[in-house]
Amino acid sequence: MTSHPLRIAPDVAFRPAEITDAPSFAAALTRNRAYMRRWEPVRPELFYSVEGQAARLTALLADRDAGRAMPWVLADADDRVIGAFTLSGVERGPYRNARLGYWVDAEHAGRGLATAAVGAVCEAARDRLGLHRVEAATVTDNTPSQRVLAKAGFERIGTAPGYLHISGRWRDHHLFQRLLHDDPPAG
Repeated sequence: MTSHPLRIAPDVAFRPAEITDAPSFAAALTRNRAYMRRWEPVRPELFYSVEGQAARLTALLADRDAGRAMPWVLADADDRVIGAFTLSGVERGPYRNARLGYWVDAEHAGRGLATAAVGAVCEAARDRLGLHRVEAATVTDNTPSQRVLAKAGFERIGTAPGYLHISGRWRDHHLFQRLLHDDPPAG
Protein backbone atom coordinates (compact mmCIF):
# COMPACT_ATOMS: atom_id res chain seq x y z
CA MET A 1 0.00 0.00 0.00
CA THR A 2 2.87 2.40 0.60
CA SER A 3 4.28 2.16 -2.92
CA HIS A 4 1.30 2.41 -5.29
CA PRO A 5 -1.84 4.57 -5.58
CA LEU A 6 -5.04 3.51 -3.86
CA ARG A 7 -8.32 4.83 -5.22
CA ILE A 8 -10.31 6.11 -2.22
CA ALA A 9 -12.98 7.87 -4.30
CA PRO A 10 -13.75 7.77 -8.03
CA ASP A 11 -11.78 10.98 -8.55
CA VAL A 12 -9.21 10.77 -5.70
CA ALA A 13 -6.07 8.67 -5.29
CA PHE A 14 -4.04 8.13 -2.12
CA ARG A 15 -0.37 7.70 -3.02
CA PRO A 16 3.15 8.27 -1.68
CA ALA A 17 4.39 11.87 -1.87
CA GLU A 18 7.07 12.64 -4.46
CA ILE A 19 9.51 15.52 -4.91
CA THR A 20 7.67 16.40 -8.12
CA ASP A 21 4.64 17.28 -5.94
CA ALA A 22 6.35 20.49 -4.74
CA PRO A 23 4.52 22.86 -7.17
CA SER A 24 1.18 21.23 -6.40
CA PHE A 25 1.83 21.39 -2.64
CA ALA A 26 2.72 25.08 -2.91
CA ALA A 27 -0.50 25.79 -4.81
CA ALA A 28 -2.67 23.73 -2.42
CA LEU A 29 -1.17 25.22 0.73
CA THR A 30 -1.49 28.74 -0.65
CA ARG A 31 -5.09 28.07 -1.69
CA ASN A 32 -5.93 26.69 1.78
CA ARG A 33 -3.85 29.10 3.87
CA ALA A 34 -6.77 31.01 5.39
CA TYR A 35 -8.83 27.84 5.87
CA MET A 36 -6.06 26.02 7.77
CA ARG A 37 -4.71 29.04 9.69
CA ARG A 38 -6.44 28.21 12.98
CA TRP A 39 -4.96 24.68 13.03
CA GLU A 40 -1.45 25.35 11.71
CA PRO A 41 1.75 26.98 12.98
CA VAL A 42 2.56 30.44 11.67
CA ARG A 43 4.66 29.77 8.57
CA PRO A 44 7.23 31.95 6.78
CA GLU A 45 6.33 33.06 3.24
CA LEU A 46 8.95 30.68 1.83
CA PHE A 47 6.85 27.73 3.08
CA TYR A 48 4.16 28.57 0.50
CA SER A 49 6.57 28.68 -2.44
CA VAL A 50 7.65 25.87 -4.78
CA GLU A 51 11.19 26.23 -3.41
CA GLY A 52 9.97 25.97 0.17
CA GLN A 53 7.92 22.89 -0.60
CA ALA A 54 10.79 21.29 -2.52
CA ALA A 55 13.04 21.77 0.53
CA ARG A 56 10.34 20.43 2.87
CA LEU A 57 9.71 17.39 0.65
CA THR A 58 13.44 16.72 0.25
CA ALA A 59 13.80 16.52 4.04
CA LEU A 60 10.62 14.49 4.44
CA LEU A 61 11.65 12.00 1.74
CA ALA A 62 15.08 11.65 3.39
CA ASP A 63 13.25 10.81 6.63
CA ARG A 64 11.16 8.28 4.68
CA ASP A 65 14.29 6.69 3.21
CA ALA A 66 15.76 6.48 6.74
CA GLY A 67 12.58 4.80 8.06
CA ARG A 68 11.57 7.77 10.24
CA ALA A 69 8.53 8.97 8.28
CA MET A 70 6.05 8.10 5.56
CA PRO A 71 4.35 10.88 3.58
CA TRP A 72 1.32 10.40 1.34
CA VAL A 73 -0.87 12.73 -0.70
CA LEU A 74 -4.44 12.79 -1.82
CA ALA A 75 -4.45 13.62 -5.52
CA ASP A 76 -7.41 14.52 -7.71
CA ALA A 77 -8.06 13.19 -11.22
CA ASP A 78 -5.49 15.68 -12.59
CA ASP A 79 -2.91 14.46 -10.00
CA ARG A 80 -3.23 17.79 -8.16
CA VAL A 81 -2.47 17.59 -4.41
CA ILE A 82 -5.68 18.03 -2.40
CA GLY A 83 -4.46 16.68 0.92
CA ALA A 84 -1.53 15.21 2.79
CA PHE A 85 -1.10 12.48 5.41
CA THR A 86 2.21 11.91 7.15
CA LEU A 87 3.44 9.42 9.69
CA SER A 88 6.40 10.99 11.47
CA GLY A 89 8.54 10.08 14.43
CA VAL A 90 8.42 6.41 13.46
CA GLU A 91 9.99 4.36 16.25
CA ARG A 92 10.84 0.69 16.29
CA GLY A 93 11.82 -1.65 19.12
CA PRO A 94 9.26 -2.25 21.84
CA TYR A 95 7.42 1.05 21.13
CA ARG A 96 6.49 0.57 17.43
CA ASN A 97 4.76 3.94 17.22
CA ALA A 98 4.35 6.94 14.89
CA ARG A 99 2.55 10.30 14.92
CA LEU A 100 -0.05 11.11 12.30
CA GLY A 101 -0.62 14.55 10.82
CA TYR A 102 -2.99 15.37 7.96
CA TRP A 103 -5.05 17.96 6.10
CA VAL A 104 -7.57 17.97 3.27
CA ASP A 105 -8.24 20.82 0.84
CA ALA A 106 -11.26 22.91 1.89
CA GLU A 107 -12.92 22.22 -1.48
CA HIS A 108 -12.88 18.49 -0.72
CA ALA A 109 -13.66 18.48 3.02
CA GLY A 110 -16.71 16.58 4.24
CA ARG A 111 -16.52 13.84 1.58
CA GLY A 112 -15.07 11.12 3.83
CA LEU A 113 -11.66 11.38 2.13
CA ALA A 114 -9.78 12.03 5.37
CA THR A 115 -11.42 9.07 7.12
CA ALA A 116 -10.61 6.74 4.20
CA ALA A 117 -7.02 8.00 4.02
CA VAL A 118 -6.47 7.69 7.79
CA GLY A 119 -7.70 4.11 7.50
CA ALA A 120 -5.22 3.47 4.68
CA VAL A 121 -2.41 5.04 6.73
CA CYS A 122 -3.21 2.76 9.68
CA GLU A 123 -3.31 -0.29 7.42
CA ALA A 124 0.12 0.60 6.00
CA ALA A 125 1.46 1.36 9.48
CA ARG A 126 0.41 -2.10 10.64
CA ASP A 127 1.08 -4.21 7.55
CA ARG A 128 4.04 -2.47 5.89
CA LEU A 129 5.78 -0.66 8.71
CA GLY A 130 5.08 -3.19 11.47
CA LEU A 131 3.83 -0.58 13.91
CA HIS A 132 1.67 -1.29 16.95
CA ARG A 133 0.26 2.19 17.55
CA VAL A 134 -0.47 5.46 15.76
CA GLU A 135 -1.04 8.65 17.72
CA ALA A 136 -2.58 11.96 16.66
CA ALA A 137 -3.35 15.28 18.29
CA THR A 138 -5.87 17.99 17.46
CA VAL A 139 -6.41 21.51 18.71
CA THR A 140 -9.26 21.15 21.21
CA ASP A 141 -11.77 22.97 18.99
CA ASN A 142 -10.95 21.03 15.79
CA THR A 143 -14.07 18.89 15.94
CA PRO A 144 -14.00 17.90 12.23
CA SER A 145 -10.58 16.28 12.69
CA GLN A 146 -11.71 14.66 15.93
CA ARG A 147 -14.67 13.11 14.07
CA VAL A 148 -12.29 11.76 11.41
CA LEU A 149 -10.14 10.12 14.06
CA ALA A 150 -13.14 8.62 15.86
CA LYS A 151 -14.52 7.19 12.60
CA ALA A 152 -11.09 5.72 11.83
CA GLY A 153 -10.96 3.84 15.15
CA PHE A 154 -8.90 6.24 17.28
CA GLU A 155 -9.72 6.79 20.94
CA ARG A 156 -9.15 9.98 22.87
CA ILE A 157 -6.59 9.35 25.61
CA GLY A 158 -6.16 12.78 27.16
CA THR A 159 -5.53 16.48 26.77
CA ALA A 160 -2.10 18.10 26.65
CA PRO A 161 -1.92 21.73 27.81
CA GLY A 162 0.18 24.01 25.60
CA TYR A 163 1.05 21.08 23.31
CA LEU A 164 1.92 22.90 20.06
CA HIS A 165 2.45 26.51 18.96
CA ILE A 166 -0.51 26.93 16.61
CA SER A 167 -1.86 30.08 15.02
CA GLY A 168 0.52 32.25 17.02
CA ARG A 169 0.12 30.78 20.52
CA TRP A 170 0.62 27.62 22.57
CA ARG A 171 -2.56 25.62 22.21
CA ASP A 172 -4.04 22.75 24.18
CA HIS A 173 -4.59 19.57 22.16
CA HIS A 174 -6.67 16.44 22.58
CA LEU A 175 -4.52 13.32 22.20
CA PHE A 176 -5.71 10.22 20.36
CA GLN A 177 -4.34 6.76 19.64
CA ARG A 178 -5.22 3.73 17.61
CA LEU A 179 -3.78 0.39 18.59
CA LEU A 180 -3.22 -1.59 15.40
CA HIS A 181 -2.70 -5.13 16.77
CA ASP A 182 -1.62 -7.05 19.86
CA ASP A 183 1.18 -9.10 18.29
CA PRO A 184 4.70 -8.92 19.76
CA PRO A 185 7.27 -6.88 17.79
CA ALA A 186 8.61 -8.77 14.77
CA GLY A 187 12.33 -9.48 14.60
